[in-house]
Amino acid sequence: MAVALATNGPVELYFETFGRVGGRNAAPRQWARKFQCINFDVELCQRFVDRGFFVIRFDNRDVGLSTKLDGFTPRLGDVRRGRARGSSA
Repeated sequence: MAVALATNGPVELYFETFGRVGGRNAAPRQWARKFQCINFDVELCQRFVDRGFFVIRFDNRDVGLSTKLDGFTPRLGDVRRGRARGSSA
């Protein structure tokens, strides 16, 4: 398991990886939106790795080891429009 922080300006997102980069993606997008790293124990992640998957386990909210965003609630429509214009945030 490798531990890291992804940074975008003042925001840091904590994540952990299992397996080798280039393996198949283990988590469907729906899982990634609803659950964070504490919902997937190490043994479960390792079972995916043993089957050839690359697993990324992360804090997807402003809790845990990621940056806290007090008083900020992103609007999904704004995020989609920004992505459509080529913005990464």
